[in-house]
Amino acid sequence: MKKLFSILAAGGLFVLSTNTVNAMATTATMLQDAAPAEAEKGFTQVLKEMFIQGGAGFMGIVLLCLILGLAVAIERIIYLNMATTNTGKLQQQVEDALASGGIEAAKEVCRNTKGPVASIYYQGLDRATEGVDNAEKAVVAYGGVQMGQLEKNVSWLSLFIAIAPMLGFMGTVIGMIMAFQKISAVGNLSASLIAGVALLTTVFGLITAIILQIFYNYIIAKIDSIVNDMEDSSIVLIDMLVDHRKDVVVAKK
Repeated sequence: MKKLFSILAAGGLFVLSTNTVNAMATTATMLQDAAPAEAEKGFTQVLKEMFIQGGAGFMGIVLLCLILGLAVAIERIIYLNMATTNTGKLQQQVEDALASGGIEAAKEVCRNTKGPVASIYYQGLDRATEGVDNAEKAVVAYGGVQMGQLEKNVSWLSLFIAIAPMLGFMGTVIGMIMAFQKISAVGNLSASLIAGVALLTTVFGLITAIILQIFYNYIIAKIDSIVNDMEDSSIVLIDMLVDHRKDVVVAKK
């Protein structure tokens, strides 16, 4: 269910990004044909004019990077928040289940609990009958699988952070090249010829990278927190299995 919710959220943002780009492109065409009649312009009007001045082509690509990056970030945040587990409560429940009902009762507790920590506990308990060493190996192996799930798609977010400023700078450089070509053709330096050359694409690229970097750092911190909980909980689980095995041996005697 949580995967479906995350996919729907990402898909909705992707559709929104497509509609936004199309709408801004249409607005750019309309604004090029008609000048604003009001002397005082609102924030939205100024933003549209800056989008046109920066060049709809590169500004649109950078905007697409921003929207796709936000889609990935929101999907990861939803997934990580749903993967967060109250490890202290889970550990106590598993310990009580081991003491009262044995391995199967503890496995039932893990089946009814969401999150990577509960999944690791289940894998360890499932191999507990084969010995503590095998249970520990299962916990370590499945912990790596769960860590890969936590870090899924984060590389795309880092990609958007890297390319957004470069795309913005490329838009500015191309605009400067075109302006110098006009100056070379005319033969004199005119303010009207270089008026279209703006650093807006570079600024917009940097703003995009800053916004996505904030989300990226939050996601990495969240992943680190969950991974630390997984490692600590794994150690606690092995200790519980060792104690449970000793209790079983004592009870048989």
